[in-house]
Amino acid sequence: MDSAHRLGKYRVEREVLDEQRLEEVTKLGEFDSHCTVLKRRVLSILPILYWLPKYSVWDYGMPDLISGISVGIIHLPQGMMSSFIVWLMHCWLPYLLAEQMIIMTINNNIHLLLCSGTFTVLSIMVGSVTERLAPDLYFLKVNETNITAEVDTVARDSYRVQVAAATTVLGGLIQVVLGLVKFGFVGTYLSEPLVRAYTTAAAAHAVVAQLKYIFGVSPTRFSGPLSLVYTLRDVCSLLPQTHLPTLLVSAVSMVFLVAAKELNSFLSPKLPVPIPVELITIVAVTLISNYAHLNSNYTISVVGEIPCGLSPPEVPDVTIFGEVIGDAFALAIVGYAISISLGKTFALKHGYKVDSNQELVALGLSNVVGGFFQCYSVCPSMSRSLVQETTGGKTQMAGVASALIVFVTILKLGPLFQELPKAVLAVIVFVNLKGMFKQYTDVVTLWRRNKIDLVVWLVTWVSTLLLNLDLGLAASITFALLTVIFRTQMPTYSVLGNVPGTELYLDIETHREAREIPGVTIFRSSATVYFANAELYLEALKEKSGLDISKMIIYKRRQEAKQKRRERRAKRRAKRQAKREVMCQKPGWMDTCIDDEEQVWTERENGTVFVIPTSPSAADGPCRWEYLKGGDPDCSSLGWLSELQDGDTTTLGSSSEDTLSRDLERVSLGSLGKWTWDIHSIILDLSTANFIDTVAIKTMKNIFHDFSEIDVDIYMAGCQASVVEQLELGDFFSESITKRRLFTTVHDAVLYCLNHPQFNFIPCMGVLHCIFREK
Repeated sequence: MDSAHRLGKYRVEREVLDEQRLEEVTKLGEFDSHCTVLKRRVLSILPILYWLPKYSVWDYGMPDLISGISVGIIHLPQGMMSSFIVWLMHCWLPYLLAEQMIIMTINNNIHLLLCSGTFTVLSIMVGSVTERLAPDLYFLKVNETNITAEVDTVARDSYRVQVAAATTVLGGLIQVVLGLVKFGFVGTYLSEPLVRAYTTAAAAHAVVAQLKYIFGVSPTRFSGPLSLVYTLRDVCSLLPQTHLPTLLVSAVSMVFLVAAKELNSFLSPKLPVPIPVELITIVAVTLISNYAHLNSNYTISVVGEIPCGLSPPEVPDVTIFGEVIGDAFALAIVGYAISISLGKTFALKHGYKVDSNQELVALGLSNVVGGFFQCYSVCPSMSRSLVQETTGGKTQMAGVASALIVFVTILKLGPLFQELPKAVLAVIVFVNLKGMFKQYTDVVTLWRRNKIDLVVWLVTWVSTLLLNLDLGLAASITFALLTVIFRTQMPTYSVLGNVPGTELYLDIETHREAREIPGVTIFRSSATVYFANAELYLEALKEKSGLDISKMIIYKRRQEAKQKRRERRAKRRAKRQAKREVMCQKPGWMDTCIDDEEQVWTERENGTVFVIPTSPSAADGPCRWEYLKGGDPDCSSLGWLSELQDGDTTTLGSSSEDTLSRDLERVSLGSLGKWTWDIHSIILDLSTANFIDTVAIKTMKNIFHDFSEIDVDIYMAGCQASVVEQLELGDFFSESITKRRLFTTVHDAVLYCLNHPQFNFIPCMGVLHCIFREK
């Protein structure tokens, strides 16, 4: 007993320990699960923690260094050129090192080969903002020596820096917020034709803005809508006053740049690194200008003082936010669109994935940090990214190397370019926009491929030219969305037929091999059904099915009313007959009854109507109908008119009757569209619908109700689970409309209709071969 007791006690203690261990293991598993989730979240926010420890210096170090030096050399002239467009030469390049570190930290792929920095389109947009809010007219000061008004360039440039920084910070904040709320899909609304047309129009703005430097004239500065037209008109009017030395410098620089670039393109397959043509031009012209004293001897305008060193961080002027919010939003959207389009291009080429929301956050943080250091918006560049790829760049560390090259340059080499003529920078802008000018060939390409995309391209280009970059972008996106609404509001409606021997159902109008199912109409719309096209969907269904429901319902109700009148007349006739029989039983009434009976038979014989169909003149032509009344040829025409107007001609719809019964049915509804026995079921193919709203649900209910009035069954096929759920929430299903009307595929619905036909034809004219008419 003691051993048994000890054994039982041991078992109980063992069970308790097992339960404790199980509980500890469960808690440990939950802790590990929580740690795993936390780790994933941290790595999703800071992907650099995942890939940087795995970075191989042996494999990637030297290629990234060479690529970074090559891209850094290209950064210098492009940065000066872009900063020249923004009119901020003392802030001639953003702090690429800090921005590159942010992008490298936030972006989720080590092999992302995008090279961020200044971009011509964004520079034009920022420049238009600074020129609009800080024109020279606001900073005039009187020269006491010769009593003339001069522009206070120091005060003007200082305020322009504040405007550019505020616009950049606000645009960056917009990008960060959009990325955090997973709004990266906003870039999908910027179609490729829209982006290409927008950048083409922005290039036109840049060209017009550089004309005054190329010709050495001083046109009036305009802002707002149509400013491009006014500026171009003013420049043309000042062409007789062209400064010839400036024009000569521009022409020589342009010829050299174009020739050097063409030679560079020709030799690019044989060169390990592209020749930095712009940098060579800038250095050469700067030396010539410095030793020839072009500014003092020939009054050629030069860049002027370029401060070097680092500016301390400064909070932007938030009072400017209200004036630049539209421009900041345009900067955010355009910068993101360019970034994500380039990112997807390189991702497809190298086999990695770009997170659009992560890219949006990284770009936004870069702009916010740069704005605090008085820099302006950046985004990736196709030219620099291609150079980084072709020179052997493997990872994002190549961007860090190029940023270091630029960082060291702006600390010491800025003052060396003070004697650079502005005309040369204007020519560099002009020549580098050659790729943008080639985009005008999109008009010919889109004309051949897609007319709607061509209209989007043209509207975007015209609106951006005339309304400027901010309003032009808003108008372009609005028009692009309207085209989407228009295309969904006016979809293609079709009746489907089966391809013999398969389960395929195709449009019978475009595919000759498709055959329509007897008694079944399969209707499909190319777009989802929603409030904008619900009524059009119903009208198209009526047209394609050939059934004019409204007329048929009215006609049916009239016949039902006539049937009720006949029943009432039959009751009155029965009462008169019963009364006559009672009277006949009395003495002396026999002769009267016989005379009345003969009169009744005579009336019935004369009131009989026979309908005889004749063969049509053509194979598909309509039949002719002859109405004979009482066998009297003289009354046949009158009988035709009276019977047609009264509408009392009816037949049996039974297959056991002769063809006369079906031909009589054809008379009743032949003028109303497709005859009733031709269609007993309609299948609505909703496979193209990805949602359904309340208006569409109401329209579907009306379709079920109206067609049931004429005894045509409605079925729905191909509904997605989300659509069925929305139908349930919209109280679509009821006792009369059950889920048995839903089918997974069209073929399943067709098989059901063929196995369960409902030949409930409309009793439009009763079930009589002849009609007895009263006097």
